[in-house]
Amino acid sequence: MAEGTDLILAVESATRAVSVALLRGETLLAEETSDDERQPSERLLPAVDALLRGAGVTLDAVTAFAVSVGPGSFTGLRVGLATVKGLAFGSERPVAAVGTLAALALRAQDGRHAVAALLDARRGELYAAVFAADGSVLVPDAVLTPAALAARLPDGTRVVVGEGAAPGAAELGARLAGQVEILAAPYGLARAGPVGVLGARALARGAGLPAEQVAPRYVRRAEAEARRTGQRFE
Repeated sequence: MAEGTDLILAVESATRAVSVALLRGETLLAEETSDDERQPSERLLPAVDALLRGAGVTLDAVTAFAVSVGPGSFTGLRVGLATVKGLAFGSERPVAAVGTLAALALRAQDGRHAVAALLDARRGELYAAVFAADGSVLVPDAVLTPAALAARLPDGTRVVVGEGAAPGAAELGARLAGQVEILAAPYGLARAGPVGVLGARALARGAGLPAEQVAPRYVRRAEAEARRTGQRFE
């Protein structure tokens, strides 16, 4: 892995687990994860404090940030982005916006198989993205039924089952028996380490953004918003 010089603080809060990590380039130095009943807003800043204390560094030493931008929990994504923007406030430190599904898929990429990453999108649908063996995007972040996703998966795809996606993965397995490999935990556990690795790569190619320009990637409109505006729940 690339060493790099950036000291990156990575944040993952798109699922129930709240995870933060510290990386030097692509090298993971420390990671803190909490998965309990408290709201993400109650867990995230204490996790950052514990991470930095444990690593013996201050926030001032951090030179860049990486944050998971979705799709995922609307509340969790808003908390994660607000936290990163607050930490970066008043500085010119860049922020790498990292797709949640891309980070989920990273641990399963072996250079030989396509990888699909799944999260529950409710209503019998999945948030899904599919990546080729070389990491390029075959299917960008989308909301798909298991049947629609099955029609787009290459044979031999490694399917990463993220939070709440087990029923959809089971349907995929039934439709594509012997044609895909279903990977459950620990592959589908959202963690800040992979977010940091992809963030380091984005920063290395100059894709960091000012904090105020980073926005969540919801993929579909929140149901509450759709009801309020009268627009279709996407």
